[in-house]
Amino acid sequence: MNYKFFTQKVNQKRTPQTQAIAGRKSEMIQGRSGGYAFDAGIWAMLHRCLLIGTAKSAYYAGKQELTEDFTRTVKKCVCEDPTRVAQEIVYASDGHAINNSAPILALVLLSMGESPEAKTAFAEIFAQVVRTGSHFYEWLSYTKSLRGFGKIVRQCGRQWLTSQDVKGLAYQLLKYQQRNGFTHRDALRLFHAKPTSEDHQALFNWVVKGWQELPAEIPTPPLAQIWWYEWLKRNPDQTHEAIAKGHLTHEMAAPVGKMDKQAWQLLFDEMPIGAMLRNLGSLTELGVLKVDGRKNLDRVESVLNSKDHLRKGRIHPIDVLKALKTYQSGGSLGRSQKTWIPVPRIVDILERAVELSFDTQEPTGKAFMHAVDVSGSMSASTVSSIGLTCCEIAATMALVTAKAEKNYMIRGFATEFRDLGITAKDSFQSAIKKASNQNFGGTDASVAYDWMIKHKFKADIICFWTDSESWAGNKHPSQALDEYRRKVNPNIKAVYITLAPYQFTLVDPKDPLSWDMGGFDPAVPRVIQMLATDDM
Repeated sequence: MNYKFFTQKVNQKRTPQTQAIAGRKSEMIQGRSGGYAFDAGIWAMLHRCLLIGTAKSAYYAGKQELTEDFTRTVKKCVCEDPTRVAQEIVYASDGHAINNSAPILALVLLSMGESPEAKTAFAEIFAQVVRTGSHFYEWLSYTKSLRGFGKIVRQCGRQWLTSQDVKGLAYQLLKYQQRNGFTHRDALRLFHAKPTSEDHQALFNWVVKGWQELPAEIPTPPLAQIWWYEWLKRNPDQTHEAIAKGHLTHEMAAPVGKMDKQAWQLLFDEMPIGAMLRNLGSLTELGVLKVDGRKNLDRVESVLNSKDHLRKGRIHPIDVLKALKTYQSGGSLGRSQKTWIPVPRIVDILERAVELSFDTQEPTGKAFMHAVDVSGSMSASTVSSIGLTCCEIAATMALVTAKAEKNYMIRGFATEFRDLGITAKDSFQSAIKKASNQNFGGTDASVAYDWMIKHKFKADIICFWTDSESWAGNKHPSQALDEYRRKVNPNIKAVYITLAPYQFTLVDPKDPLSWDMGGFDPAVPRVIQMLATDDM
């Protein structure tokens, strides 16, 4: 018996993931799973939280804990650089975040910054983030709970309510008449909003007093929709005329009119892309959308399969994926009480819409390896009300990137590296099913490199789609990557797309050929393609 085990030089090439790498401990933090990874820093954490959100629990942490981490991170970043925080919020809010709630919460936290720069940054981006009546109510709710209504908040609220686009303002005030315990009457009183024109005065009068009597004619063009709404309240049997002439939306017509198939057809004729995605099931149940209804199906295709419509509508890929999964279920998923028989062409349209909602470019000619995390933690975490798991979204994002290329392989890792049987010819539904059927075990990202070394698989770039909670291996992923470079391809690039709002990364910060990305950002596939072709 001797102490050779203790006096030997520490093996720098192989460290169990439950320990920090020797000499790098100050750069690493321990994840909730027990594994060590590199500290991604507060700015990467901010970016991830804004894009992914923390309102849903993850496998290793509940939503309360995650959101506390998020708010602490925002506050630290605001103290360090409020202008940069504002830029991150605007980026996330502009269709890159899974929804606008995390950017709105961060906006409120930015307004709580003590420096003049923080107040200025908040005021400058307010209208870019709070775009709709729904956003406005959500912002009011968070503001009331977290900070109260000081000078800068009242100024921004007042400016929103006195927008020079009176027609657009009237649309928002009519469409969203109350949310989160607030009405627009409450908001007008809270912010002491003063009308800046006769149109504003007429609009505010309607908000505060309503119309006891219906004017014989539309009082002012910006109030045309309100006039038709009030007319419909008094003539609920004339829903078709009110929708057709007043261009009313479902939120305006349904509470006061009598909705039937023809009313839904009229709504569908002018339905914006977001509402169309949400109502595909209802429209199918009513028979507005059916196999032999070519004209309506053509309109669905022209809207949902248009990159321009998807971008202008700020439609996130997860919204499309959620719509696909919900519609394909025939009503068995989600909160709807309705059931329908899915129209095959609509399923095909939604499949194409998922692909189009991501940003990709022409094939690069490079060889891609996609390593999809199919461990237990990825299958247990959901990111939507219909139960989309991180694993399902990871498989979707990997498939989108693969469909844009010619040379690729998609495999799943947990404690081994498995063939998922996914190819570019798979539909997103089939890819999701294949990945979900393979969920197993702990997490060891290094097994991807082990397999590629064993099979001498020469990839130009490897993409990990993971929550980065890697803990089960006898060496760190960065050490396995070094070994792969020594034995197979010294120039391989590695991209780790972290799909959970955590502050650690599998990327070695000293590795110039490795990158960390966060969230379900639709721009990720294009960025990966650009990295693959960059000669560095």
